[in-house]
Amino acid sequence: MDLAARIEAELRERLEAAVDFVCLGALVERRHARGLPPLDSDSTRDRAEYEASVRAFLTHLEASVAWDLAPEQAARVEAAGRAAADEPTRLVAVQVALARALPDYWERFEAGRASFSVDAAPASGGERRGRLGRLFRRR
Repeated sequence: MDLAARIEAELRERLEAAVDFVCLGALVERRHARGLPPLDSDSTRDRAEYEASVRAFLTHLEASVAWDLAPEQAARVEAAGRAAADEPTRLVAVQVALARALPDYWERFEAGRASFSVDAAPASGGERRGRLGRLFRRR
C-alpha cells in the first residue's frame, strides 16, 4: 500500500470513529432525556435508528462543511462522491475528500457537530468503529 492510500485509510478510520462517537452520543443523550431504555446492539430498531442518525449527520455535515469550496476543491469532492457505489459510501467518501481538501476541516466538523440535532434523523445501537464500518463497508 502506497503512502497516499495509507493516508486515505487512516483518514477514513478517524472520520468513521468521529461520526460514530457523535451519533452514538447524541442517541444516548436523547434516550436519556426522554426516559427511554439504553440502546441495545441486538435490536434491529435501535440499529436502524443509529444508521438513520449517521446518514442525517453526514448529510448535515456535508452542507455545513462544504459551503465555500474553491472550484477545483468542489470538483474533487464531487468526483469522490460520484465514484462511490451507493449513498452511504458516497457520504463518507465526500467527507474524506473534504478532510483532504480543507486545512480547517476538523474545526468545521466540530461546528457541524455542534449544530446537529439527532432529532432531525428519523427515529426508529451500536458498537464503536465496527458498526459504522459495516454500515459504510468499502466495496
